[in-house]
Amino acid sequence: MAESSVIVVTGIGTGIGKTVATGLLGRYLLGQGKRVITQKLVQTGCTGLAEDILVHRTLMGQDIQPEDRQGLTCPYVFAKACSPHLAASLAGQEIAPEVLRQATGTLATQYDMVLLEGAGGLYVPLTEELTFLDYLEQEAYPLIVVSTPRLGSINHTLSVLELARNRGLTVLGIIYNRSQESDPVIAEDSAQVFSRYLKRYGHHDCVIDLFGVEEYIRQQRKLDFNQLFRLDR
Repeated sequence: MAESSVIVVTGIGTGIGKTVATGLLGRYLLGQGKRVITQKLVQTGCTGLAEDILVHRTLMGQDIQPEDRQGLTCPYVFAKACSPHLAASLAGQEIAPEVLRQATGTLATQYDMVLLEGAGGLYVPLTEELTFLDYLEQEAYPLIVVSTPRLGSINHTLSVLELARNRGLTVLGIIYNRSQESDPVIAEDSAQVFSRYLKRYGHHDCVIDLFGVEEYIRQQRKLDFNQLFRLDR
């Protein structure tokens, strides 16, 4: 398994499939006998328990966990659907990196693996002075990047790979969300481009297709994320 017990699931933007990917990754690791929990640093656009955490639990076949009710799996939840720094400001708060760090650290002592879902992309501001990328650089967590075959994804994906390299972050691989694929020729070409640039930037050459979530829930497709986690090593 990867050296770090915390792995970040980030994406090339908003609405890219990070939440589903995180939940299915958790489901897979549970099936491998691992004690795993998911986390999201900040959720905007809802109140109470974080909506994305609830999706994770459903996909993992779990009930709400005690850590969810304690706020450890999502330290900050804001009602306004906007950037975390603005949502916090409108709520009269400021996101404190030490609170995020402590919550993740607590989970990491209790579980084999923490899957940490990001909010939006790497450059999402957590505060006026700190982006999600800045925070990841401080923590040195390895990344799994969620991408798609849609128009513009090559540019956005390669940008993420280069940013990660420049900040000294390791990319374990790409989860390639093909659930809304429209042109298989474009999809296959994009996957080949991603593979080349993973190698060029010194990351792990691992691109794993992800299709409709119901196909995995109904077991019409098998979950196999072994390449990402290297469970056989």
